This record gives sequence, C-alpha cells and structure tokens, in this order.
Amino acid sequence: RTQAISSGASRGPVDIKVHAAQNVAFVYVPLVGGSDQDKAEKSLQLLRDKVRPDTLGKVDGVQAPITGQVAGSHDFSDQLLGSVAPVFAFVVAFAFLLMLLSFRSLTIAITSIVLNLLSVAAAYGILVAVFQHGWGASLVGAEGVGAIITWLPLFLFVILFGLSMDYHVFVVSRIREARLRGRDTKDAIRHGVVTTAGVVTSAAVIMVAVFAIFGTLSMQSMKQMGVGLAAAVLIDATIIRGVLLPAVMALLGERNWYLPK
Repeated sequence: RTQAISSGASRGPVDIKVHAAQNVAFVYVPLVGGSDQDKAEKSLQLLRDKVRPDTLGKVDGVQAPITGQVAGSHDFSDQLLGSVAPVFAFVVAFAFLLMLLSFRSLTIAITSIVLNLLSVAAAYGILVAVFQHGWGASLVGAEGVGAIITWLPLFLFVILFGLSMDYHVFVVSRIREARLRGRDTKDAIRHGVVTTAGVVTSAAVIMVAVFAIFGTLSMQSMKQMGVGLAAAVLIDATIIRGVLLPAVMALLGERNWYLPK
C-alpha cells in the first residue's frame, strides 16, 4: 500500500482482499489520472516497472499480473500495434501476387495496390478530420470525441482493401477482355469503364447505404466504422475507379500489359 501511494502510481486507498482457499489475493490500486488516459497509463507503467518489482517481485513464487480497464486497454493497443506491420505486409503482398497471376501484368498489379491504398488513406483522412479534429462532427453526432477507436484503423484497412480490390478487378477484367479482343488500350479502357459503371455504382450505393446506417448509431465504435466505410466506398467507386483508374491506365498505354520475362 505504502509503496503504491508514495511512488505516485496510486491515489489510494489501496484495498486488499485475500481468498485463502484459492491462495489468491486481489489488490485494488486506484491509479492516478482517473479518466485521463495519458496520466492513467503513466501510472500503470510506474506500477508495473517500479512498484511491482520492488514489492511483490521480491517474493519467490508469486505471480502478480496487473489487470483492469486501463491495463487491458493499454495491452490491447500494444498488441494491435505489433500486428499492423505483419497484417499490412501480408494483405498487400498476397493481393499483389493474385493480381500479377490473374492479369499477367506487373503494371496492373502495382497500380492496383496503389489505388487501393488511396481508398484506405481516404478513409483514414475522413476519420481523423471528423472524429479527431471535429470537422463536420455535428452532422454525425460525434461532437467532442477527439479520438479514433484503437482497433478501427487495422479493421478498416482489411475491409476496404478487399472491397476496393473487388471493384478494381471487375473494371480491369472488362478492360483486359476488350484488349484481348483486339481493341486498342484507350478504346478498351473506355469500353471497360462504360460497361461496368452501372454495376459498380449500384454495388457502391448498396454498400454506402448499409454502412451509413452504422454511422447513425450512438456507439462510437459503430459510428466511426460506418462513417469511415461509407465515405471510403463512395470515394472509391466514384473518384478512384471512375476517374483515377481510367486516367492512370490511359497515361500508361501499352505499358499496362508489361510483364518481365
């Protein structure tokens, strides 16, 4: 008790409940900082790095894991941060290989990854603008939030990358089919975009409507997920697939079908 309070990790009082039958003791340590997440996490680190080693850590055979809401949130965030790079690398590499094998073009594979990442970046930008900086937050009932849910960026990356790739494959497949039938590249691009515009737009409208419903919920995690997904799908189906994709392919011309031997 004394060490926890004197170290500045706990504001007290420190309560101890002993379960003799199970040989377990529960030590309740109110952290300094309370609802202030930054201060509470500093208190948690102090408790783990100094108080625990200097007290219970000196007793042989005693295990003293530190749990609670602050500890759980902190550990969950650390695990997510450790998973970002492997998940990102796996998704991008796997998608690249699939596009390379499917379209037999290095250029198509690279542009697919870049355009899909733009969709994800758009979602991140919208989330930061609305929920972190408060731009237009009143329109979605998110005034004063000031933060983004911890697990959301990684979740959005995986979902949006899959949705964006779906639209992308659909459009590029029609372009490639037209090219294989003897059309020149620009004519094939025009044909592919025109023939898929209705289907892609209809699919996007359905997805935006579904995700927008989540944006109306009061739970912040669902609200942020809905707004991010709805806005990103709308941008992807219009600006990215309707403008950037044909523009990039038109600029590349015959280099779209480049594959090293």
